Amino acid sequence: MGLGAVGFPRPLLASPGYAAGCFFVEAMLTAVQDTLQRLAELLPELIAAALTFLLVLTAGHVLATAAGRVLRVGERGNRYSLLVSRVVRGGFGLVGLVLGLQILGLTAVATSLLATGGLVAVILGFAFREIGENLLAGIFLGMSRSFEVGDLIESSGHMGKVRDIDLRQVWIRSADGRDIFIPSAQIFRNVLVNYTRDGLRRGEFVVGIDYGDPVGEARDLLLAHARRVPGVLSEPEPTVRISEFVTQYCEMQVYFWVDTDSGPGLSEVRSRVMAACLAALREAGYTLSSDVSTAVAVSKAEATPRPER
Repeated sequence: MGLGAVGFPRPLLASPGYAAGCFFVEAMLTAVQDTLQRLAELLPELIAAALTFLLVLTAGHVLATAAGRVLRVGERGNRYSLLVSRVVRGGFGLVGLVLGLQILGLTAVATSLLATGGLVAVILGFAFREIGENLLAGIFLGMSRSFEVGDLIESSGHMGKVRDIDLRQVWIRSADGRDIFIPSAQIFRNVLVNYTRDGLRRGEFVVGIDYGDPVGEARDLLLAHARRVPGVLSEPEPTVRISEFVTQYCEMQVYFWVDTDSGPGLSEVRSRVMAACLAALREAGYTLSSDVSTAVAVSKAEATPRPER
């Protein structure tokens, strides 16, 4: 058996299997060469697309870091800074990817990616509308900083001290010990009352004085003893006003201000002021509303009928 030029037997070189193998190898080599040639032609576009993606991604990282630093100011900023940073980085990453695809001439792919992302966002938005609404409201509440942990707030008929602020809900503890969880969207939509924003709170109570007692002197007495109670601020100063004339006594309303940030709470100071005023009135011999036994008519005068002509 003779040998061919490459050292293989001539029957082997002439076999169909050998010819098919050579054709397959040649086709692979040709495909690799074409691919390398296309990559060489696309190399400037690939470099430009990669640089654009990295540049946009870096800008997103810088902006996300700055936003995180801004949100970290305050007690509850840390719980929002991480989420906002991730959202900003993800958004810039998507923009960089789309720009890179457009530079490579893959505009259809970029458009399809945006359309698919938009469709997915719409579907998820309808499926998790309430959850997304609460999350967005929680982010906006975190940025507005209308209340902090420890503040006394009232919203949607619920009043209590803030124990925790989450993205989805706000946890408050009412005066009677109930734990109330209010959705963030509900607080964001409705009126919010913050009783301890600056620490100043006004207390008040009503005391009844007999009509036979000197009302002016009673007013001065109440005002003097309210000013002496520890915890009552001198500015704004306490005031005492006649609030109403009822059947058996004259109602007098006492107003005073306290600073809950640097002193005792409003309930404690209110109890002290009421006790001091009660003791002063008892000592001065005033007849209080619970001891009045004589009724006085304070209704409007009846109209005099016209004489008949």
